[in-house]
Amino acid sequence: MRLSTRARYGVRAMFELAKNYGSYPVPVKKIAREQNISLAYLEQILNRLGRARLVYSVKGPGGGFLLARKPEEIKIINILRVLGENVNPVFCVDEFEENQCEQAENCVVRLLWKKMGDKIKEILENTTLKDLCEWSKGGLDEFKHEFTFYR
Repeated sequence: MRLSTRARYGVRAMFELAKNYGSYPVPVKKIAREQNISLAYLEQILNRLGRARLVYSVKGPGGGFLLARKPEEIKIINILRVLGENVNPVFCVDEFEENQCEQAENCVVRLLWKKMGDKIKEILENTTLKDLCEWSKGGLDEFKHEFTFYR
């Protein structure tokens, strides 16, 4: 499964707002700069998140965006769904549709994809913006690996 750029940027923008939760509105330019996101694209994403009432904007000098709820109340899956992301690993795991694979009803491999999709959803449903903020304080050591190569 690959997430769209819109979804990845949306989560990053929401993380930036979560880091500043309880303080001041975060200007769009600051979010764009901190997260290396195109300003025009970020504005589209934030507008979509605003329509879903995950964020709201404050106009005027000192304005910007704020989270509409506490970081611990915003699950990553909610952000992805608002941004139109399908988190299933393959289309045949989606609800049955006309363009569904002919073998979907009797396909044992489909069960594997469904189990995989269920685990992905479980992680996304149990991870909040607050979790991301806590992880960021601990550093990113989890992503650093030492490899030993043998010949």
